[in-house]
Amino acid sequence: MTRTLLLDRTDGVVTLTLNRPESMNSFTVDLKEALRDTLAQLESDRSVRAIVLAGAGAAFSGGQDLKEHAALLEAGSTDLNTVQVHYNPIAQRLANMPKPVVAAVRGMAAGAGASLALLADFRIGGPSTTFLMAFANVGLAGDSGVSWSLPRIVGHAKAVELLLLAQPVRAEEAARIGMLTQLKDDDEQVLPAAQELAARLAAGPTVAYGAIKRELSIGDAGTLSDALAAEAQAQAICGATEDHREAVSAFLKKQKPVYNGR
Repeated sequence: MTRTLLLDRTDGVVTLTLNRPESMNSFTVDLKEALRDTLAQLESDRSVRAIVLAGAGAAFSGGQDLKEHAALLEAGSTDLNTVQVHYNPIAQRLANMPKPVVAAVRGMAAGAGASLALLADFRIGGPSTTFLMAFANVGLAGDSGVSWSLPRIVGHAKAVELLLLAQPVRAEEAARIGMLTQLKDDDEQVLPAAQELAARLAAGPTVAYGAIKRELSIGDAGTLSDALAAEAQAQAICGATEDHREAVSAFLKKQKPVYNGR
């Protein structure tokens, strides 16, 4: 594991920490490749039942490392192939992860940093949390899935405002419009709260959680027929799991079910 991305395993929860605090955890090629490849590994690791995404230090992520980007522009490169090579695969992995993802959004989440945080299933922040759709400020369009996630969270009109005006969204406003799932009173509570939530989810029926996520991704964009077909497929999968049988048996015995993610 590269030093720019830290990985911690606690039971079924993996915490991934973007580890470039001296530059607000901005994304270099090294960090993007590490995050992309690690998410791919975690996706198929059945021992991992929930993921926390966090940033080291005072920020979540400032987005693309503009110093590295400027050097590429100076060298004559204007093809932003990092979107196809790095950001798109990372966004796909986060959005389609078949297990819960919790973002611990402490401090600034700007540009691609904000986009990736918005792809988590839950986002927990504190007083310093700030989202900034910074793309237009540097003459770029949005990326990393923001054109998909942001309007689903805040609505189309608000997404237009946030992306075109590129003004910061402070913690209380972010919580009010749904960009944050939880707002803690103290920044020091953000990561522990995210890990506590991830641990709770990891102890749950994670196969069902993954199926629910797939249902919602289809139901959001598809027709009723698409949603019904997805639900039928999901229930066929979940109904055959050990977790479902355990839950039914525990219900009848008036006991608390113990899930194993199978």
